Amino acid sequence: MAKVGKNNDDFETNQGDLEEELPTVSLTDEAGRSLVCYVEHSVEVDGQAYLLLLPVDSPIEIFAWEDDEDEDAETLVDLADTQIEEIFETARAVLAEQDLTLKRTAYTLTAVGDLPDVSEEDVITIDVGEEGGLVDSEQFQRLTSFYHEEQEYDVCTPLDPLMFFARVNASGEPELLSPEEFQAIRPQLEEQLFDSFE
Repeated sequence: MAKVGKNNDDFETNQGDLEEELPTVSLTDEAGRSLVCYVEHSVEVDGQAYLLLLPVDSPIEIFAWEDDEDEDAETLVDLADTQIEEIFETARAVLAEQDLTLKRTAYTLTAVGDLPDVSEEDVITIDVGEEGGLVDSEQFQRLTSFYHEEQEYDVCTPLDPLMFFARVNASGEPELLSPEEFQAIRPQLEEQLFDSFE
């Protein structure tokens, strides 16, 4: 039997000016980078604790404009880690002009600071793949754009919250679930989370 809890008393509570205080934990990737997240929910499935996590700072995505030979148009494409390293300092300098501090955190770039209000002209929709024969898309707020070595880039933040699922290991530390692990227990996790929102 799975159980859902809003908070987990074993984790240290964040002392920020939140309307509702939430505990925080830190995810760490293979490169040793960390990402501080709020614990939105804790779930226990078959004796294993899982966490639904929301980054404390704003997630950032950087896309490159590339020519689409099939449609004679330009499309936005994701960057590999090596490409991000090449343009990171330029992107950080551009965001600093908006009083945002870009950070090289685990699993996603993040920015510290107040994001500008969302305007319709700054919203872009990007196809991110197909699922069940349907095109899956995400909406982003374009924060700024810049050029690096004659290549144009857009710096964006997702409009929908970026959530992570993690397990709590034997040492009490959170570990990000792999896509395969998430799919294996996804029905149980979603069932319990939906019940908690009712």
